[in-house]
Amino acid sequence: MQQGRVRANGMEFAYLEAGQGPLVLLLHGYPDNAWTWEHQMPALAAAGFRAVAPFLRGYPPSEVAPDAFHDRATLALDIVSLIDALGDGEPCHLIGQDWGAAVLYGVLAAFPDRVRRAVLMAIPHPAMIAASLTSPVQIHRAFHWWFFQLPGLPEQVVPADDFALIDYLWNDWSPGHSDRTHIARIKTMLAQPGAVAATLDYYRAAFSPSRQDPALTDLRIRLDDPITVPTLALCGSNDIRLEPMGGQAHLFTGLYRFDVIPDCGHFLHRERPEDVNRCLIDWLKDDGIRV
Repeated sequence: MQQGRVRANGMEFAYLEAGQGPLVLLLHGYPDNAWTWEHQMPALAAAGFRAVAPFLRGYPPSEVAPDAFHDRATLALDIVSLIDALGDGEPCHLIGQDWGAAVLYGVLAAFPDRVRRAVLMAIPHPAMIAASLTSPVQIHRAFHWWFFQLPGLPEQVVPADDFALIDYLWNDWSPGHSDRTHIARIKTMLAQPGAVAATLDYYRAAFSPSRQDPALTDLRIRLDDPITVPTLALCGSNDIRLEPMGGQAHLFTGLYRFDVIPDCGHFLHRERPEDVNRCLIDWLKDDGIRV
């Protein structure tokens, strides 16, 4: 895989790239980075696609700006700007897991003309998240959302004891899956100046209007429109997010399919890469455009 840099939406983004053909943009989550897609990108390249995985804003080696916004509207504009900067003017394919999927829901709703097909992994639609907040088991699953709202303390806890919280989250969300080399890369990334605070701000901006760009109010409203883009949703059978994801079909007015990957948890693309790759390639090649 090659590495590159590009400027989009006023920020400098680093990215990984493999292959030639129609653009497939892969968006990572938390706590993670673009290397999470290292098992998918060669397979997509071999299938005739150009796979590009950016490090999202605030995730080194992409730019970390202490005064930057990290709300869903800003992040959606990042992705549209990346499509413009990296693409050929044509709609692209989008794949997102965890926070990458959370951002992707908004892109699909507000900018449907920019996307050919999409794949969402391991995170339900924001409307389903809101509805799940009355469920004790989902509240427990999302304990980190609430913890990250505290001022100052999370910035101390996340890097403590060699980023033990990062190990805990990966073990809790994908129990039994060992990914030491990749998690070590994540820890090295988070140790860069400003990275912990920037990545925490994604969660804080989700709940605090003061952390959301006031210039994007109109766009923010459109992020929850019905989704018309052909979309595949994937979830691991052992992921506690399976239940809310299984009930979200009514939020899609276009072609929609929900598949469950057996015997895996939240990081399904790393636990069961061959199964996930097969789903991705079958879905993306089924759009009627020859690759």
